[in-house]
Amino acid sequence: MSDNHAPTLLEHTTRQLRNLCQENGFASSDETPADMLRELLGVAGRRRLSEGPLWPSDVADDATPVEFSVALDDTGDRAVRVLGEVIAERPGMAANVVAARRFLDTMSDHLGIPKDRFDAVQDLFLPEEPQGKFAFWYSMIFRPDARPKLKVYFNPAVRGEDREAELVAEGFRRLGMDEAYDAATEYSVQRGAQDRFTFFAVDLDDSPTARVKLYISHYAATVEEAVRASQAVDGLDADSIRDFCRVLGGDTVTYEGRPLVSSYSFLDSDPKRPGNYSLYLPIRDYVADDVEARERVVSFLKGRGADPAGLDRAIRAVTDRPLADGRGLLAHVSLRLGRFGTGTTIYLSSEGYEVLPPQVGRAAEPAFVEA
Repeated sequence: MSDNHAPTLLEHTTRQLRNLCQENGFASSDETPADMLRELLGVAGRRRLSEGPLWPSDVADDATPVEFSVALDDTGDRAVRVLGEVIAERPGMAANVVAARRFLDTMSDHLGIPKDRFDAVQDLFLPEEPQGKFAFWYSMIFRPDARPKLKVYFNPAVRGEDREAELVAEGFRRLGMDEAYDAATEYSVQRGAQDRFTFFAVDLDDSPTARVKLYISHYAATVEEAVRASQAVDGLDADSIRDFCRVLGGDTVTYEGRPLVSSYSFLDSDPKRPGNYSLYLPIRDYVADDVEARERVVSFLKGRGADPAGLDRAIRAVTDRPLADGRGLLAHVSLRLGRFGTGTTIYLSSEGYEVLPPQVGRAAEPAFVEA
């Protein structure tokens, strides 16, 4: 039953986004992030949380079609990002695609976001009858005193799991990166169905740093398999990958829950080899609760010489619940390495519809602390 006093999804997530922006140095008068979030959520945003989700979005564990993240660059710069799915008034895979295209048209008209890269691959990744859990998502990227940027995530399995590789290779080819597929998969697709294409992502901007990214999920992987995947990028320190997993993954030997995910970034200026590698660790599957997750992330940030105060500010921005009461507020963490910038990104669940309970029977482990 609907509670007429419950906040709407838009009210809930807008408050969180404004708090995140305020904690990361945005001017209080900057309404662009909130305006873009309103456009992205559309009719789903006007629905009260007590009514439940309009569509079971796979963006977050509780079906909220929004996930936040804070990118902590090693240079000291910060970015606030929103991953989101556009939901149609009468939702369905095909209807959601139509609504998502309409959102892009609006952003292009209002903010001058170029669509040429999207247009080059849209008929490949957006068939009339899309398959899988989603067709495409957006990431909205905000930095203080800078124009917002938009990134689109396509689903390689949208025409069936048996055609994932074909779509990814053709997507690179259409974007003038014929050799990128082989470069990205040489070290990362070695184990048959255990290494799966997750996202084909494209930055929708015309800057020299606009990327094309490929994400690959490694099911039941070990740390050394992630290290091998990172070797596609020249000059990376393998020990940094090992440290990342040791601190955030605790005593996990094989990641049997949600998988580790690799991503590779390509630029137009060097389409033959990826310039950056990122590893994503779904920390919520490998901790008892968010207290343990926070302790591990703090330990990792300190080990890299970063100030963990930004983490606590981000947590306070999205929730005031006791961290011991749930698991998944800190959903996953990524480490970025390579020529295009290094840093750590913290992904935060909105928890609009549900707080995942702690893992019963899993004792919290002491955080690893760098000597």
